[in-house]
Amino acid sequence: MNLQSELNKASLFQNLELLADQVVEGFISGIHKSPFHGFSAEFAEHKIYNNGESTKHIDWKLFAKTDKLYTKRYEEETNLRCHMILDNSASMYYPQVKEQGLGNLNKIGFSVLAIAALMNVLKKQRDAVGLSIYSDKYNYYSPEKGSERHFQMLLAELSEISMAEQPPKETATYTYLHQIAEKIKRRSLIFLFTDMFQTEKSDAELFEALRHLKYNKHEVVLFHLLDKEKELHFNFENTPKRFLDVETGEYLDLYADNIKEAYEQELTNYLSTIKLKCSQYRIKYVAVDIKADFSTILNTFLVERHKFL
Repeated sequence: MNLQSELNKASLFQNLELLADQVVEGFISGIHKSPFHGFSAEFAEHKIYNNGESTKHIDWKLFAKTDKLYTKRYEEETNLRCHMILDNSASMYYPQVKEQGLGNLNKIGFSVLAIAALMNVLKKQRDAVGLSIYSDKYNYYSPEKGSERHFQMLLAELSEISMAEQPPKETATYTYLHQIAEKIKRRSLIFLFTDMFQTEKSDAELFEALRHLKYNKHEVVLFHLLDKEKELHFNFENTPKRFLDVETGEYLDLYADNIKEAYEQELTNYLSTIKLKCSQYRIKYVAVDIKADFSTILNTFLVERHKFL
């Protein structure tokens, strides 16, 4: 999947471009620190103009009154730091699709495309973004940076993942969330994309790993990805089927209707527990149906970004 091509084809992304322009040129000038050229909208003081300096920030109204050249000096402050975390385990490659494309995405494809869209906004705002990818290993880590070269490097890594034919098997979410939390030293806005399926540790230990992400006053948003029709509501034809755990290799042969009600209740209880724990830890929980569009993710980003600053 060519990420940039898919983003350019998406009607939402065309709206996102307009939204990004409004964010950068509008309200962001009031809450976002140190925008273009190192000047924020927050005025600090005047200073005498020296020959050879840029004339861009000369206060011409003051010149008309005093007949002297002064430039406006602004407070330089720090841009947003954002770290993306991507679960790259086998369950994230459900459902199987022959070719990833907009409108035909599995969980990993949806996540990759959503991260790429968020990166476009961050790049336009000259914010710093980092990326961590894990499965049964800590596959990739890059600290937060804001250069064009850095963004292209992250985009290339995401593109490679979207085209993987043999994904990693198991998920070590507990182990690697702890490691990632230790790596992110400076206060950041953290986005975690995962389906929360794992067998490494108990649920209680997994939730403690989520809580670790909150240290250092980070703001954390959990994007919980599911194919709701299949993975939540268990809507399959009522014919004999083999259901395979893609991470452990275990399987069950059964009729879907025989366990549909019990399965849906069990998963609903699990989702309620996740939401409760996120609420306790002040983690923003966002349920994502991969068959939907990106508007929920992008709107959540803008809201959380405003809160972070």
